[in-house]
Amino acid sequence: MNPVTSTPVNDNIVEIDNLSFSYGNRMLHKGINMRFPRGKVVAIMGGSGSGKTTLLRLIGGQLKPSIGAVRVEGKVVHEQDDAALYQLRRKMGMLFQFGALFTDLSVFENVAFPMREHTDLPESIIRDLVLLKLNAVGLRGARDLMPSELSGGMSRRVALARAVALDPQIIMYDEPFAGLDPISMGVIVNLIRRLNDALGATSIVVTHDVHEAFAFVDYVYFVSNGQVVAEGTPAELRESVMPFVHQFVHGEADGPVPFHYPAPDYQKDMLRGASA
Repeated sequence: MNPVTSTPVNDNIVEIDNLSFSYGNRMLHKGINMRFPRGKVVAIMGGSGSGKTTLLRLIGGQLKPSIGAVRVEGKVVHEQDDAALYQLRRKMGMLFQFGALFTDLSVFENVAFPMREHTDLPESIIRDLVLLKLNAVGLRGARDLMPSELSGGMSRRVALARAVALDPQIIMYDEPFAGLDPISMGVIVNLIRRLNDALGATSIVVTHDVHEAFAFVDYVYFVSNGQVVAEGTPAELRESVMPFVHQFVHGEADGPVPFHYPAPDYQKDMLRGASA
């Protein structure tokens, strides 16, 4: 099953077609195909180092594919000039891992930053919009605090308010649950879903947190060894008998992703040490 099967092709705001990407001689992605329909929350999951965050950078145009293309609203991202790419990025919001707030700016100034960078709105309108976004994440009362005064969960919520400051059509989340306590995690899960639906946006969530992601996303892509190895709804993937998916979903220590790094035979290795 693919999210595009029940959705018209022109309703996919982001499309990744036959994408391959490498860092030097290291091939990271090999023939990736993904679809991200408007109004949906889609997760990209996989182990550490599987290239999940790199896919977000390719969507945002920070990197160029070796082969294939990323299309946003039908436009090939890596073919855009600087001005066109700048306009395309205005439609995107990004929640970086651990929030990445500007440490020398207050909560208010962090959320106001993209409004001042991308618009000519008067300060009175910016003030009202910032307070509106902060109120949506429950932190209007924290507007004058500095990032150093915030908890991890509060920082992530401020970063979320900043990510949606311009009402983006695409919101990308890079490991939004990393380092959060269960209460903060539940708050962020609820906010991602609620803000996505309120804005009519498309959310792309990069994560390896199965339990949290499966509770609110519409569709999941599993990436391993540079390829999409499985895809489907959370309900479908919970029932999957594919070895990699079963191991990942159920948190098993060993399987297609081995516990042991490749090494010589253990007995021979020990005997070699004893004879040295």
